Amino acid sequence: MTKPIKNTSSDFEQVIMLITEARNRVYSKANAELVTLYFNIGKIVSEKVSIGNWGDGTVNDLAEYITEKQPLLKGFNRRGLYRMKQFYEVYSNEEIVSPLVTQFQVESNNQKVTPVVAQLEDNIFTFCKRILSKINWTHHLLILSKTKSIEERLFYLNHCLNEKLSKRELERQLNSATFERTMLGNKFSTAITSKIPTGIFKDPYIFEFLALPELHSENDLQQALIKNLQNFILEMGKGFTYVGSEYRLQVGNKDYYTDLLFYHRDLQCMVLFELKIEEFQPEFLGKLNFYLEALDRDVKKPHENPSIGVLLCKGKDEEVVEYALSRNISPALIADYETKLIDKKLLAEKLNQLSEIFYRNEQ
Repeated sequence: MTKPIKNTSSDFEQVIMLITEARNRVYSKANAELVTLYFNIGKIVSEKVSIGNWGDGTVNDLAEYITEKQPLLKGFNRRGLYRMKQFYEVYSNEEIVSPLVTQFQVESNNQKVTPVVAQLEDNIFTFCKRILSKINWTHHLLILSKTKSIEERLFYLNHCLNEKLSKRELERQLNSATFERTMLGNKFSTAITSKIPTGIFKDPYIFEFLALPELHSENDLQQALIKNLQNFILEMGKGFTYVGSEYRLQVGNKDYYTDLLFYHRDLQCMVLFELKIEEFQPEFLGKLNFYLEALDRDVKKPHENPSIGVLLCKGKDEEVVEYALSRNISPALIADYETKLIDKKLLAEKLNQLSEIFYRNEQ
């Protein structure tokens, strides 16, 4: 067999790319049809059960009837039909979905657009067509089984759409309570300063993939994060590009070295992560602000936004942080980090406690 000439390799790759793109389009269309089908079947089952025409036995009969008529089909057993019913009922309450769905940012032609008008065009199936059908059914099952509130479900739908999450990535976000941690980060940064964008940063960060002992040094933490950079970026969220560790800043006649420096494409700014293996102390902010000033004066390009600093600490007192940040000029966030997964109930309690602190301060 004659081997292809070397200069044809790019042409061959172009053919492979066309095949891959076409296959992805076919898969995407098939998934959209499947999700819409499940939504429509869920509507029928829900309406029949709600008005008392169907009971549990009738749903079983339907499952058996489908199996008899379409024996090669899978997923239409009793359990599957009730999942479709739940799927429809969760996303068919327009009073709940309508005001929230307009917050979605969906990528279209590499540009973020608002996909649904506020009124959903008086048709809840517009939501199914433009949002739900773009997400894999396996992703929907994960979200339905691991979330409780409509806000939480819409949060993960939004992430699936914007970040193109794989099943494994979505499962980790659900298991590590990304919704609660993002809400904590949003609530704190919004209460303290408008300089920190919402929806980007979390609190706490979960580094269970590092396998670090309870007692570890800052260097141990830094090196472990570098070795597990892919998982670290996955935990931070897409949009971050790694710049380097021990990034050198020269001020006067001295050299200073930052811990971990990233660039965020959407924010168009540098994001500096400084690592502390102890509870937050107010003096940590002085060093962080110094680094941010040096980055903005000597490294930042004219078209870029001011740098953001994130202090990762092994614990913090929320009131101490609130005092420390209340007059802080630079955009900075103080976040905990944990080396093990945290119970979602504990994070919910922490969110309530934080709300109470800011409520008292506003009185």
